[in-house]
Amino acid sequence: MILRLTILELKKIAARPRSYIGFIAIGIIAVLIQFAMYSDGENYIRFITQSVEQSFLFEGKIMNGHLICFIILQMLIIQVPLLVALVTGDMLSGEAALGTLRFLLTRPVSRTSIVLSKFLAGSFYTVLLLVWLGLLSLGLGLLVFGPGDLIVLKTDQLIILQSSDVFWRFMAALAMAFLALTLIGSLSMMLSCFSDNSIGPIMSTMAIIILFTVIGTLEVPLFDLIKPYLFTTHMSAWRSFFEDPLPVAAIRNSILFMLFNIVVFLGVTLWYFNRKDIQS
Repeated sequence: MILRLTILELKKIAARPRSYIGFIAIGIIAVLIQFAMYSDGENYIRFITQSVEQSFLFEGKIMNGHLICFIILQMLIIQVPLLVALVTGDMLSGEAALGTLRFLLTRPVSRTSIVLSKFLAGSFYTVLLLVWLGLLSLGLGLLVFGPGDLIVLKTDQLIILQSSDVFWRFMAALAMAFLALTLIGSLSMMLSCFSDNSIGPIMSTMAIIILFTVIGTLEVPLFDLIKPYLFTTHMSAWRSFFEDPLPVAAIRNSILFMLFNIVVFLGVTLWYFNRKDIQS
């Protein structure tokens, strides 16, 4: 039953024009970045590495598909949660606004099945979005620029990852990104069940992400105590897969923290929706 409902929800997502905004935005931005790097990438790389070129001698092809993919992920992964919220924030409140939610509840299905099917459909949409991002960033990047060692320049260190040791890191980073985006989907769906219009949950989710991100970037002693408990702090854990040695404990803690938040948000959604008086 849940499988049939999930397929139905996927058809609803496919019928909404806003569902394609994320794919179009990712496609345009990823292609523009690659075109810019292809046209003038050498100057960009020189500008980035000039601070360490006095101490290190770089040989080989620095600008390659792996570096292009890492740059695109750095630029886009922060924006993708907002694109996910456009779809998942509309899944319950959108039907309430259209008056179809009450009709859906007349069918011989439980409210729990409805919520879980919408959650699974939103998760599948997230997978498709990340696959599209991976194809355009890593796939197209390797096709245009070719493979090579990945140089990750941080504020306090320079990390060089061999080409043979990079692919699994990108796959693990995308898997971590999926977990983070699933958290955003569960949050926006929870807010969606409290509302009877689509704009409120979507804007609220975006506002929470922006607020938490700002708090996480400000170097204020008081905020330093709060940062470990903000889910946006752990959403950036995908970058940990490009460190050497791998911070296994930090990655594990981020995974557990995000899973806990997903369970809480989904649990609140199920609890409230099962008791909600559907008027329309």
